[in-house]
Amino acid sequence: MPSDTHDIDLTDRANFAFFTPVTVRYSDQDELGHINNCSYTAYVESGRVAFLGGFLDEEKYPGIDFLLARVAVNYLREAHFPGIMEVGTRIIRLGNKSMTTGYGLFKDGHCVATAESVNVFFETGSRASIEIPDDVRASLTADPLQKARA
Repeated sequence: MPSDTHDIDLTDRANFAFFTPVTVRYSDQDELGHINNCSYTAYVESGRVAFLGGFLDEEKYPGIDFLLARVAVNYLREAHFPGIMEVGTRIIRLGNKSMTTGYGLFKDGHCVATAESVNVFFETGSRASIEIPDDVRASLTADPLQKARA
């Protein structure tokens, strides 16, 4: 089910090389007994942090970070406690100063949601956006499965 912004099917496990297992907590449920919509953004956050955590070395890039500018979640089917939510994460687009990551959330063999987030690179001192450093861009596109599509 490709979105209008890219042609990568985020419901297909084969389109992900990186997965983060997240334990579904009892408190993630709502009064209807299924996982609450707000919990999905926390699952996406876990996948995003695990995936992007090593791309900016603080010693090599002091004062450079990226901030979350957008998150969008598409809910596809109900999921329930207990279990593990497997969050597939990949790069779907690289801009000059930002990157878009895509997510497939899988539970009990089914894709239950997809998501996209946009992160902007910036200098912490000036609070201004900056271009993605060339070697960071190279790292983000090194794996053919993760390669951004223009």
